[in-house]
Amino acid sequence: MKKIVLASNNKGKVKEFGELFAECDIKIIPQSHFKINEVEETGLSFVENAILKARNAAKESGLPAIADDSGIEVDALNGAPGIYSARFAGLDVSDKDNVTKLLEDLEGIHQSRRTARFQCIIVYMRHANDPTPLICTGTWEGSILDKPQGANGFGYDPIFYVPEKDCSAAELPADVKNHFSHRGKAIASLMKQLVYPVTH
Repeated sequence: MKKIVLASNNKGKVKEFGELFAECDIKIIPQSHFKINEVEETGLSFVENAILKARNAAKESGLPAIADDSGIEVDALNGAPGIYSARFAGLDVSDKDNVTKLLEDLEGIHQSRRTARFQCIIVYMRHANDPTPLICTGTWEGSILDKPQGANGFGYDPIFYVPEKDCSAAELPADVKNHFSHRGKAIASLMKQLVYPVTH
């Protein structure tokens, strides 16, 4: 079985990646297993941050590494919080703090102008010096609700409205969410390339 280290200590992400890769002969090992700390995200884009995280995990573990950088873009806020989604309300804050700040920033803005999307960039590096990492993307379109709904998922899921299902992302069962989500789409693209690599 192929082993890949996941460059994240986020329990929600670790759970999602484990579920999504369960159908492949690939074992996802969180970087916490190797006592690897989160690397500082100094990139100016999702791609740059994902590469920084994957390279650090591969270097410290000696295994191939996967990293994702993802976030939510709100049109009424000119794409914010974007790459700062995890620390929108400050450093070392909870998901609830970030959700509260986003709702406060959107206060008074009509539902028709609360369009948003989740973006996910996943990078796979065969080793720390991989010159051609695999880069996969996924986008999930929706809008921001005026208050949290549902208890599943993590992050901004409780306030992200999914038009196809007429509910929040936090009200979807895990298997349904993984089918629609930005991360699910990016991982599906990555798995296709890992399991059935394109040959030239």
